[in-house]
Amino acid sequence: MLLAAIASVVIFVLDAQFNYISPVRSALSTVVYPIQSLASLPNDVADWFDDYFEDRKTLQEKNSALETTNLLNHVRIQKMQALERENMRLRELLGSSFRLQERVLVAELLTIDLDPFSQQVLIDKGQRSGIFVGQPVLDATGVMGQVTEVNPFSSRVVLLTDPGHGIPVQINRNGLRAVAVGHGLGGILQLEHLPHNADVREGDLLVTSGLGGRFPTGYPVGTVMSIAFPQGKAFASITVKPAAKLESSREVLLVLPTGNDKQMEDGLK
Repeated sequence: MLLAAIASVVIFVLDAQFNYISPVRSALSTVVYPIQSLASLPNDVADWFDDYFEDRKTLQEKNSALETTNLLNHVRIQKMQALERENMRLRELLGSSFRLQERVLVAELLTIDLDPFSQQVLIDKGQRSGIFVGQPVLDATGVMGQVTEVNPFSSRVVLLTDPGHGIPVQINRNGLRAVAVGHGLGGILQLEHLPHNADVREGDLLVTSGLGGRFPTGYPVGTVMSIAFPQGKAFASITVKPAAKLESSREVLLVLPTGNDKQMEDGLK
Protein backbone atom coordinates (compact mmCIF):
# COMPACT_ATOMS: atom_id res chain seq x y z
CA MET A 1 0.00 0.00 0.00
CA LEU A 2 2.77 2.41 0.98
CA LEU A 3 4.75 1.53 -2.13
CA ALA A 4 1.69 2.20 -4.28
CA ALA A 5 1.19 5.59 -2.67
CA ILE A 6 4.85 6.50 -3.15
CA ALA A 7 4.69 5.37 -6.78
CA SER A 8 1.60 7.50 -7.37
CA VAL A 9 3.27 10.58 -5.92
CA VAL A 10 6.37 10.01 -8.03
CA ILE A 11 4.26 9.61 -11.20
CA PHE A 12 2.28 12.75 -10.35
CA VAL A 13 5.48 14.77 -9.81
CA LEU A 14 7.09 13.50 -13.01
CA ASP A 15 3.89 14.26 -15.01
CA ALA A 16 3.61 17.74 -13.53
CA GLN A 17 7.26 18.63 -14.05
CA PHE A 18 8.26 16.79 -17.22
CA ASN A 19 4.88 15.78 -18.81
CA TYR A 20 6.03 12.17 -19.15
CA ILE A 21 2.59 10.61 -18.74
CA SER A 22 0.75 12.66 -21.44
CA PRO A 23 1.30 10.10 -24.24
CA VAL A 24 -0.01 7.35 -22.00
CA ARG A 25 -3.03 9.44 -20.96
CA SER A 26 -3.78 10.31 -24.58
CA ALA A 27 -3.64 6.67 -25.61
CA LEU A 28 -5.94 5.67 -22.77
CA SER A 29 -8.40 8.46 -23.72
CA THR A 30 -8.49 7.18 -27.27
CA VAL A 31 -9.24 3.67 -26.09
CA VAL A 32 -11.89 4.80 -23.59
CA TYR A 33 -13.69 7.29 -25.93
CA PRO A 34 -15.91 4.71 -27.72
CA ILE A 35 -16.96 3.31 -24.37
CA GLN A 36 -17.82 6.82 -23.10
CA SER A 37 -19.75 7.58 -26.29
CA LEU A 38 -21.66 4.32 -26.01
CA ALA A 39 -22.43 5.01 -22.36
CA SER A 40 -23.80 8.50 -23.16
CA LEU A 41 -25.81 7.33 -26.20
CA PRO A 42 -29.11 6.74 -24.31
CA ASN A 43 -29.01 10.26 -22.87
CA ASP A 44 -28.16 11.74 -26.28
CA VAL A 45 -31.02 9.85 -27.93
CA ALA A 46 -33.41 10.96 -25.18
CA ASP A 47 -32.32 14.59 -25.61
CA TRP A 48 -32.76 14.34 -29.40
CA PHE A 49 -36.31 12.99 -29.05
CA ASP A 50 -37.15 15.72 -26.53
CA ASP A 51 -35.88 18.41 -28.89
CA TYR A 52 -37.69 16.81 -31.85
CA PHE A 53 -41.06 16.60 -30.17
CA GLU A 54 -40.66 20.04 -28.60
CA ASP A 55 -39.86 21.54 -32.02
CA ARG A 56 -42.80 19.63 -33.55
CA LYS A 57 -45.14 20.89 -30.84
CA THR A 58 -43.87 24.43 -31.34
CA LEU A 59 -44.42 24.17 -35.10
CA GLN A 60 -47.93 22.80 -34.59
CA GLU A 61 -48.76 25.68 -32.25
CA LYS A 62 -47.36 28.19 -34.75
CA ASN A 63 -49.30 26.56 -37.61
CA SER A 64 -52.48 26.64 -35.54
CA ALA A 65 -51.92 30.31 -34.73
CA LEU A 66 -51.27 31.09 -38.41
CA GLU A 67 -54.41 29.23 -39.49
CA THR A 68 -56.47 31.17 -36.95
CA THR A 69 -54.95 34.47 -38.13
CA ASN A 70 -55.58 33.52 -41.75
CA LEU A 71 -59.21 32.69 -41.00
CA LEU A 72 -59.71 35.98 -39.16
CA ASN A 73 -58.12 37.90 -42.03
CA HIS A 74 -60.38 36.08 -44.50
CA VAL A 75 -63.45 37.03 -42.44
CA ARG A 76 -62.24 40.64 -42.23
CA ILE A 77 -61.76 40.75 -46.00
CA GLN A 78 -65.26 39.40 -46.56
CA LYS A 79 -66.66 41.99 -44.15
CA MET A 80 -64.76 44.76 -45.93
CA GLN A 81 -66.12 43.55 -49.27
CA ALA A 82 -69.65 43.50 -47.84
CA LEU A 83 -69.17 47.04 -46.51
CA GLU A 84 -67.82 48.13 -49.88
CA ARG A 85 -70.87 46.69 -51.66
CA GLU A 86 -73.15 48.38 -49.11
CA ASN A 87 -71.40 51.70 -49.68
CA MET A 88 -71.83 51.26 -53.43
CA ARG A 89 -75.55 50.59 -52.99
CA LEU A 90 -75.93 53.65 -50.77
CA ARG A 91 -74.08 55.81 -53.28
CA GLU A 92 -76.40 54.55 -56.01
CA LEU A 93 -79.41 55.37 -53.84
CA LEU A 94 -78.20 58.86 -53.05
CA GLY A 95 -77.25 59.39 -56.66
CA SER A 96 -80.74 58.45 -57.79
CA SER A 97 -82.28 60.85 -55.28
CA PHE A 98 -80.09 63.69 -56.58
CA ARG A 99 -81.09 62.95 -60.17
CA LEU A 100 -84.76 62.97 -59.23
CA GLN A 101 -84.28 66.09 -57.08
CA GLU A 102 -86.54 64.75 -54.32
CA ARG A 103 -86.22 64.69 -50.56
CA VAL A 104 -85.79 61.08 -49.54
CA LEU A 105 -85.22 58.91 -46.48
CA VAL A 106 -83.10 55.74 -46.66
CA ALA A 107 -84.56 52.61 -45.04
CA GLU A 108 -83.47 48.98 -44.85
CA LEU A 109 -85.49 45.82 -45.47
CA LEU A 110 -86.25 43.73 -42.39
CA THR A 111 -88.31 40.84 -43.79
CA ILE A 112 -89.52 39.78 -47.23
CA ASP A 113 -92.79 38.08 -48.13
CA LEU A 114 -92.63 37.03 -51.78
CA ASP A 115 -95.33 34.37 -52.11
CA PRO A 116 -97.34 34.33 -55.37
CA PHE A 117 -100.38 36.00 -53.81
CA SER A 118 -98.82 38.64 -51.54
CA GLN A 119 -95.52 40.30 -52.41
CA GLN A 120 -94.67 42.61 -49.54
CA VAL A 121 -91.64 43.68 -47.48
CA LEU A 122 -91.12 45.17 -44.04
CA ILE A 123 -88.79 48.17 -43.62
CA ASP A 124 -87.11 49.61 -40.53
CA LYS A 125 -88.75 53.06 -40.62
CA GLY A 126 -92.18 53.96 -39.23
CA GLN A 127 -94.29 56.73 -37.73
CA ARG A 128 -91.37 58.07 -35.69
CA SER A 129 -89.54 58.72 -38.96
CA GLY A 130 -92.50 60.46 -40.59
CA ILE A 131 -93.58 57.54 -42.79
CA PHE A 132 -97.19 57.61 -44.03
CA VAL A 133 -99.54 55.26 -45.88
CA GLY A 134 -99.26 55.65 -49.65
CA GLN A 135 -95.68 56.94 -49.52
CA PRO A 136 -93.71 55.97 -52.67
CA VAL A 137 -90.82 53.54 -52.20
CA LEU A 138 -87.91 53.28 -54.66
CA ASP A 139 -84.52 51.70 -55.01
CA ALA A 140 -81.57 53.03 -57.05
CA THR A 141 -83.11 51.94 -60.37
CA GLY A 142 -86.86 52.49 -60.11
CA VAL A 143 -90.15 52.27 -58.25
CA MET A 144 -90.51 49.35 -55.85
CA GLY A 145 -93.98 49.99 -54.44
CA GLN A 146 -95.74 52.00 -51.76
CA VAL A 147 -96.32 51.96 -48.02
CA THR A 148 -99.56 50.25 -46.98
CA GLU A 149 -99.19 49.96 -43.20
CA VAL A 150 -97.26 52.10 -40.71
CA ASN A 151 -96.17 51.13 -37.20
CA PRO A 152 -94.10 53.19 -34.73
CA PHE A 153 -90.76 51.67 -35.78
CA SER A 154 -91.49 49.78 -39.02
CA SER A 155 -93.71 49.89 -42.09
CA ARG A 156 -95.12 47.40 -44.58
CA VAL A 157 -94.56 48.00 -48.28
CA VAL A 158 -96.52 46.37 -51.09
CA LEU A 159 -94.37 45.75 -54.17
CA LEU A 160 -95.33 46.55 -57.74
CA THR A 161 -95.53 42.86 -58.55
CA ASP A 162 -98.20 42.15 -55.91
CA PRO A 163 -101.31 40.87 -57.73
CA GLY A 164 -103.46 43.47 -55.98
CA HIS A 165 -101.29 46.44 -56.91
CA GLY A 166 -101.66 48.76 -59.90
CA ILE A 167 -99.75 51.89 -60.80
CA PRO A 168 -100.57 54.56 -63.40
CA VAL A 169 -97.76 54.77 -65.98
CA GLN A 170 -96.98 56.37 -69.30
CA ILE A 171 -94.68 55.37 -72.13
CA ASN A 172 -91.69 57.67 -71.99
CA ARG A 173 -91.35 57.68 -75.78
CA ASN A 174 -94.80 58.98 -76.66
CA GLY A 175 -96.66 59.77 -73.41
CA LEU A 176 -99.26 57.00 -73.90
CA ARG A 177 -100.90 56.32 -70.53
CA ALA A 178 -101.83 52.94 -69.06
CA VAL A 179 -102.01 51.02 -65.79
CA ALA A 180 -99.32 48.48 -64.87
CA VAL A 181 -100.69 45.66 -62.68
CA GLY A 182 -98.67 43.13 -60.70
CA HIS A 183 -98.87 39.43 -61.51
CA GLY A 184 -97.02 37.96 -58.55
CA LEU A 185 -95.28 34.82 -59.76
CA GLY A 186 -92.38 35.60 -62.11
CA GLY A 187 -91.96 39.19 -60.92
CA ILE A 188 -93.54 40.83 -63.96
CA LEU A 189 -96.12 43.56 -64.60
CA GLN A 190 -98.94 43.61 -67.12
CA LEU A 191 -100.23 46.66 -69.01
CA GLU A 192 -104.01 46.70 -68.82
CA HIS A 193 -106.64 47.83 -71.33
CA LEU A 194 -104.46 48.78 -74.28
CA PRO A 195 -105.95 47.97 -77.71
CA HIS A 196 -104.14 46.04 -80.42
CA ASN A 197 -103.32 49.22 -82.33
CA ALA A 198 -101.73 50.99 -79.34
CA ASP A 199 -98.31 52.51 -80.06
CA VAL A 200 -96.27 50.23 -77.80
CA ARG A 201 -92.91 48.69 -78.66
CA GLU A 202 -90.63 46.18 -76.99
CA GLY A 203 -87.98 48.05 -75.01
CA ASP A 204 -90.22 51.05 -74.27
CA LEU A 205 -89.50 52.62 -70.89
CA LEU A 206 -92.49 53.11 -68.60
CA VAL A 207 -92.47 55.90 -66.01
CA THR A 208 -94.99 57.06 -63.43
CA SER A 209 -97.64 59.32 -64.95
CA GLY A 210 -98.47 61.18 -61.76
CA LEU A 211 -102.16 60.34 -62.07
CA GLY A 212 -103.85 59.08 -58.92
CA GLY A 213 -101.85 61.37 -56.63
CA ARG A 214 -99.63 58.65 -55.16
CA PHE A 215 -96.48 58.70 -57.30
CA PRO A 216 -94.87 61.89 -58.65
CA THR A 217 -94.29 62.03 -62.39
CA GLY A 218 -91.26 60.53 -64.07
CA TYR A 219 -90.12 57.67 -61.80
CA PRO A 220 -88.90 54.63 -63.81
CA VAL A 221 -91.32 51.71 -63.49
CA GLY A 222 -90.19 49.15 -66.03
CA THR A 223 -89.43 48.15 -69.62
CA VAL A 224 -91.76 46.45 -72.09
CA MET A 225 -90.64 42.83 -72.49
CA SER A 226 -93.15 41.35 -74.93
CA ILE A 227 -96.30 42.21 -76.82
CA ALA A 228 -98.92 39.69 -77.93
CA PHE A 229 -102.35 40.00 -79.56
CA PRO A 230 -104.57 37.16 -78.33
CA GLN A 231 -107.34 36.22 -80.76
CA GLY A 232 -110.83 37.04 -79.59
CA LYS A 233 -109.62 39.63 -77.04
CA ALA A 234 -109.98 43.38 -77.42
CA PHE A 235 -106.78 44.23 -75.59
CA ALA A 236 -103.13 43.41 -76.21
CA SER A 237 -101.15 41.27 -73.76
CA ILE A 238 -98.13 43.37 -72.78
CA THR A 239 -95.63 42.21 -70.16
CA VAL A 240 -93.25 44.57 -68.38
CA LYS A 241 -90.00 43.91 -66.51
CA PRO A 242 -89.78 46.11 -63.39
CA ALA A 243 -86.93 48.61 -63.33
CA ALA A 244 -86.35 48.15 -59.60
CA LYS A 245 -84.30 45.21 -58.34
CA LEU A 246 -87.15 43.78 -56.30
CA GLU A 247 -85.38 40.52 -55.45
CA SER A 248 -81.97 41.92 -54.45
CA SER A 249 -82.31 45.47 -53.11
CA ARG A 250 -81.66 45.77 -49.36
CA GLU A 251 -81.88 49.54 -48.98
CA VAL A 252 -84.80 51.60 -50.26
CA LEU A 253 -85.70 55.26 -50.67
CA LEU A 254 -88.86 56.71 -49.18
CA VAL A 255 -89.88 59.84 -51.03
CA LEU A 256 -90.63 62.65 -48.59
CA PRO A 257 -93.41 65.15 -49.36
CA THR A 258 -92.49 68.68 -50.43
CA GLY A 259 -94.86 71.53 -51.24
CA ASN A 260 -97.97 70.14 -52.91
CA ASP A 261 -96.87 66.64 -51.96
CA LYS A 262 -97.35 67.63 -48.31
CA GLN A 263 -101.00 68.36 -49.07
CA MET A 264 -101.22 64.94 -50.73
CA GLU A 265 -99.85 63.31 -47.58
CA ASP A 266 -102.36 65.16 -45.38
CA GLY A 267 -105.18 64.09 -47.68
CA LEU A 268 -104.07 60.45 -47.52
CA LYS A 269 -104.06 60.58 -43.71
